[in-house]
Formats: sequence, structure tokens, C-alpha cells
Amino acid sequence: MKIAVFRLGIIAALSAALVGAGGRKFMAGQRLMADPPIDLGAGMEQTNAPADLALINGVIYTGDAAKPRVEALASRGESIIATGTTAETQKLIGAKTTVIDLRGGFVMPGFNDAHLHLGSAAQGKLSVNLEGARSIEEFQRRVRARVASSIPGDWITGRGWDHTLWTPARFPTRQDLDAVSKDHPMFFTHISGHVSVANSKALELAGITATTPNPPGGEIEHDAQGQPDGMLKEGPAAGLVGRVIPPITEAQRVHGIELALAEIAKNGVTSIQDNSSWDDFLAYRALKKEGKLTARVTEWLPFDAPLERLEERRRDGGTSDPWLKTGALKGFMDGALGTGTAALLAPYADDPKSSGILESHPGDLNQMSIERDKAGFQIAFHAIGDRGNRVALDAFAAVVAANGVRDRRDRIEHAQIVAPEDFARFASLHVIASMQPSHQTTDMRWAEKRLGAERIKGAYAWRTMLNDGVKLAFGTDWPVEIINPMRGLHACVSRQLPDGTPPGGWQPQEKISMDECIAAYTTGAAYAEFEEGKKGQLVPGQYADFILLSADVTKIPPGEILKTNVLKTVVGGRVVYDSMQGAATH
Repeated sequence: MKIAVFRLGIIAALSAALVGAGGRKFMAGQRLMADPPIDLGAGMEQTNAPADLALINGVIYTGDAAKPRVEALASRGESIIATGTTAETQKLIGAKTTVIDLRGGFVMPGFNDAHLHLGSAAQGKLSVNLEGARSIEEFQRRVRARVASSIPGDWITGRGWDHTLWTPARFPTRQDLDAVSKDHPMFFTHISGHVSVANSKALELAGITATTPNPPGGEIEHDAQGQPDGMLKEGPAAGLVGRVIPPITEAQRVHGIELALAEIAKNGVTSIQDNSSWDDFLAYRALKKEGKLTARVTEWLPFDAPLERLEERRRDGGTSDPWLKTGALKGFMDGALGTGTAALLAPYADDPKSSGILESHPGDLNQMSIERDKAGFQIAFHAIGDRGNRVALDAFAAVVAANGVRDRRDRIEHAQIVAPEDFARFASLHVIASMQPSHQTTDMRWAEKRLGAERIKGAYAWRTMLNDGVKLAFGTDWPVEIINPMRGLHACVSRQLPDGTPPGGWQPQEKISMDECIAAYTTGAAYAEFEEGKKGQLVPGQYADFILLSADVTKIPPGEILKTNVLKTVVGGRVVYDSMQGAATH
């Protein structure tokens, strides 16, 4: 009862128009005028003007080992200017300073999601949401509901279906979709993003027949009669249908992005490292100009694009803007474990005829990597299977041999299944393991069946990575997983499902501490985008990017983590989410 009253008190104190020392209300995005210089006294950073914003009487987790917790924080403009005691911070408060009395509330750095797909999540807001469908019948019901409200002949698209939730766990087919409608072309992407299913009308419009060859790096599945069954594995195959789907309008694109940004803010994410299209990047730029970009974005570019185009995009997009810039080049080694397309060194335990799909030829990959590294690009390779990870590591080794040693911060995205002898190579090559803890929660239901008892020991191996000196950067892979970082924190410390099973956790030797997990979601993610010292900690000189939570996640039992809510999200000193008011965009 006391906890409930405390939380309600915090929410009421923060959502009612919070009043500062001079009676000024704190409004999202408001710029406050500074007062004359004041004397801070000992122990606080000298400044020539009062703070715009001051937090007092709280529990503030800074992420700084030298000063791990403070009770107060002050910021001016977009940056933190001081941390310390409430008494010290009072010296920074002027007539126009907004003062937030936290009343014991817990504040921490905002999460930096090191790997997501904002454009896909945005389009998902505009299409059929198939996440969590527990059967093919539920899948069909959701599609049928969209058909009922659509114009005849319109494309019906969506994403998020997960066949591992079904009994039996089988892929859907064109016949399953045809049973809903043969008049609407349909195309639905798996939750992993690595396989899709199309109905007969969509296959017809795409020109896919029994004689259509598999594109390089992709596969068209066929039924017993030799006809396409609707399943398309990996991007090159799915792209055969994707290229004939009418593009969304610019207005639709922007609307979807705004909806997705609101969800990001609601979940306490203040920075994202995004793999989306250039059209999406241009939409982010337009939102930034309008003051509606509510998270800092580092946008990846496609590794396979011609080098000249990549250099042009880098010049156009920039590399230094604190709100929107270009970053690493994203390439693909393989597919996903759940779809059987992750590239393995030995066949799948439950499918001895298959070792997955390797999407890149090692010789070509190495040469392209050397060329792009020489041009100064950071490289990030998607690799899930142990073969995919090894090929990626081989490419990074070839780069070092050809171009010499420098601070590259090259990355492997996911790094889910790693051969025992390859962990040390991550460290020796200084390759960042950009991982998503919530993938472990999803995959633990069936991963051991896919890999067997021995290979599973090298899967989702956060503790082994840290022990070997590998730098971790955590994210969610949204919309493959939900954006909520609390799910990742819970996975880190428990390796259990939300119901607390299995007892002691799945492969519990790979658990990491809450402090280590938060670091990977904040300072580790910042390091992975060359932003350390600018974000990830609540210390003077870094961005005022922080969140207020309903509980201190470092002190509560694992089972309570998933019940923790974000009460307020602040980016650059600007409120972008308030639990009582929703998202703020300007």
C-alpha cells in the first residue's frame, strides 16, 4: 500500500504543471531564460548562469563509478551542468529555473537502443499487427478484419507472425491466405524479418512461378506439386514481391514514424541506432526541422551499396549532429535461428539436411570490407549462426591485415551463436558484440532443440563475452522484439520467462548483473556509435537525457522489473514523454 501511494505521489508531482522556484511551469520543449551569474560554492562545477532545470530529493543513478548515486541534478540547455546533493543544487536555482522535486523517485540515464528498425516499426503501425497470434486461425482472423475494411484489390500487408507459438509449429502457406481472400494481394513478414509469406495473388503479380529461380541469398519454397507455397526466405526472395507493392505515401510514412517515436519515448529510449531506408532518414530530418524528433538517431547505411553512393550519403547526412547523423554500414551474413536460415558450422540438430543460409561470399565480403574500411566507414555485420559470426570475424581480420590497426569499433549485430574458439577473437579484433537480451527470452523456448546441448552453450553468451573482454552494446531489434528495455533488463539478471521459469534461469552461467546490463544499454551503446563522453551517464558535460522510473530497478527482485514503468522521459532537457500526458513532440 505504501508503495502504491508513493508511486501515485511521484506521478502527481510530475504531471500536474510542475512549479519551479519562481512559479514557472515546465513545458515540453520550452527554452528558459538565464539569470545573472551566481556563486556555486565548493563541490559544484562553476557556471555563469542558473540552471534551466533542477532535479532534487531523488535517487539518481549516474552510471559513473566515481559518483554512482546522487540526489540532485541540474541542466542548462541540452546538457547537464552539475550533480550532487540537493543543498548544493539549490545554489544553481534561479527565478526562472524549473525545479522538480523527485520525492525519492529513481532517475537513470535514458536507454540507447543500439539496434532497431524504426522505419519497419513505423510501417508496422500502419499495417496488420500479427504479433502474439497464437494460431494460424488467429492470424487469419486479424487479416480478415483488415480485408473487411479495405477497398477491393488493395494490398494487405503486415508483420509479426511467429509460427513457434502455434501447434503445430509450421510456416503458413499461400493457401492459408487464399482462404481469407484471393482478390487482395497479401504479404506478411515473420517477426524475425527473415521470412515472409504471400498469397497466390501476390505471387502472380510478382511473376513468381514454379520455374522462378532462387535469387542469390534467398529461397522460394515449393509444395509437393512443385508450385511456390507462398513462403519466401530471406530478403532477396521476399524482395521479389516487395518490389511490386505500391510504396506508402510520404504523409503515411511520417505519420507512422511519429507513432513509433511516441512509443520509443514512452519506453524511456532517448537514443537509437537505426537500420532503415534513406527515405526514412529524410523523414527524420524533416521532423527534426519541425522540432518533432524526440530521440537522437544514428542511421546506418547499406554495406552493399556502391562506395560512391555511401560517401555521398555520408556527406549529405552528416556524422556529427547530436540529433541526427549517419553511422555504420550494415551488412548481412545470414538469417535467423527461428526460421532455420542462420548459417551454422554444422547442420541443425532438428534438421540435419540444413546448415542455414550464408548470404555473403567470403572472398567478395573481405574485399568489400577492406575497401569500405579504407574509406573510413564503421562496419556492422548481422550474424546469428556460428558460421555467420566466424565469416564476419574473418572479414574484420582481413581488414586489419590490409589496412592496419585503428579505432574502428566494428560490430557484429546479434552475435547469438558463437563457437567457443571465436569468443577470444571478438576481443582480439576489438569487435563490439551488439546484442539484444530479449532475443534470449523469446528463443529459449526452442533454441536448444535447434542447436543441441553442446552448441547451445555458446548462445546468447553475455557473461562469456564480458569475461573475455568483449565490449557489449544492447538493444531490442524492435519491431522484431518489443521496444521496452525492461524486458532486456529482466533477461540479463534472470534468463527466465516472465512467469519465472525455468527455476534458476536458462543457461544461468550467462547471467550478468543489473549494473552490467544497464551499462551495455547506455555507455556501451554510446561507445558503439562513438558517442562516449556525450551520452550514457548523468555527469556534467553530457546530454540531459534521462528517465524517471516507477521503481529502482537496481534494488527490486527480477520479477518486479517487468512491472516497472517509465513516468517521464527527458531528452536534451526537454520532456518528450509524461505518463499522465503522453508523448510530447514540440
